[in-house]
Amino acid sequence: MLARSYSICHLLLFVSLCFGCSSGSKENSTSPPLPILGERYVEEGQDTVYHTIADFSLLNQLGDTLQREDVLGKVYVADFFFTSCPTICPVMKKEMLRVYEQFKISPDFRILSHSIDPKHDTVEVLKDYAEKLGVPNASTWNFLTGDQEQIFELGQTSYLTTAMEDQQEPGGFLHSGAFLLIDRQGRIRGVYDGTKSDQVDRLLADIPKLLQP
Repeated sequence: MLARSYSICHLLLFVSLCFGCSSGSKENSTSPPLPILGERYVEEGQDTVYHTIADFSLLNQLGDTLQREDVLGKVYVADFFFTSCPTICPVMKKEMLRVYEQFKISPDFRILSHSIDPKHDTVEVLKDYAEKLGVPNASTWNFLTGDQEQIFELGQTSYLTTAMEDQQEPGGFLHSGAFLLIDRQGRIRGVYDGTKSDQVDRLLADIPKLLQP
């Protein structure tokens, strides 16, 4: 639990350090623009190049392949979990259901929940898990499984969060409770503690800023 708390604090500090960054995208002029998080660099004679989510290829709860290009042009929220998680995952999924219910009819919105225990969390297990949550299909919310190392790498280097095996932790895995808001270009625009309702409220308020044309 200490390790998880440290991870959340680290993520929130990371966000606070980045909030002065210019978004460079069209967002509601009546509210502050969301930051673009992660490292960036400027190529000679070119625009700023921002950190983006790397290519991936994973299976959802229906056995369909989901790749990075499938969510480019969409706004989505990502998180990391495992179905047998005995600690924070039930709270996270209760909070993510709020996000799902509010935006499930939006054609430009998705949720990607990555299992960090793909050996157990097969397509069949994830399908059953999704149905018990009240998610009948994968049109909005994808529960993803696949190569474990790819998922760990995605979590740690693309989404800049904690996702790893750790036998000292309950359930044998360590992950943060972060919900990550990703824009249409695959850039991280916000990090929220998915175990806290007030932070998820802020996420619910931020999503429309990226969904508007």
